[in-house]
Amino acid sequence: MTYRYLLFYKPYDVLSQFSDDLKVEKDLSESNCQMSQVVATDGQGRLTLKDYIPVPDVYPVGRLDRDSEGLMLLTNHGRLQHRLTDPRYAHRRTYWVQVERIPDEEALQRLCSGVTIKTYRTRPAQVRLLPDEPDVPLRHPPIRFRKAVPTAWLEVTITEGRNRQVRRMTAAVGHPTLRLVRVAIAHLRLEGLTPGQWRDLTASEQSQLLRL
Repeated sequence: MTYRYLLFYKPYDVLSQFSDDLKVEKDLSESNCQMSQVVATDGQGRLTLKDYIPVPDVYPVGRLDRDSEGLMLLTNHGRLQHRLTDPRYAHRRTYWVQVERIPDEEALQRLCSGVTIKTYRTRPAQVRLLPDEPDVPLRHPPIRFRKAVPTAWLEVTITEGRNRQVRRMTAAVGHPTLRLVRVAIAHLRLEGLTPGQWRDLTASEQSQLLRL
């Protein structure tokens, strides 16, 4: 079997899966003909990975929320996929996060040390305040922000991937996330891709990935 390893820059408002579960649910309660008319007439169909990646039988390693952007890894290598998503085998994920207001040193330290979210405490993280706005494409639609409230960008590296974790972390210290872009998974970086683009890993990237 030939294994494939792909990097994809997921745009905002795209589901990190190859089928729209909402559409599937509708199909169960409506005829296919009716569903086709709904999608064609009211534009309710949601974009998925299938709209961007024509490679068959590859699956995402982990997920990005619909309202998040950035790097995704896809593969048909099941053993590797399991190892990278199993919480026992922590691997680094790095995000650029735009938040409301400018976090002080205490808020940054809380994020680094771990914060309590519902019934669990996050693992220690690496967090730093970026001195300048990172070079990321404009988002469509743009974020909603309050003109009287400043924003800041953080670089956050975590080793776990709980549901909406980074957003919940920043909210827990009083700085709601406005925009979230994943820029790295372990040694794999987003550079060189624009939203909606994908590519195969280079031989060097693949070799490092298989050593994880």
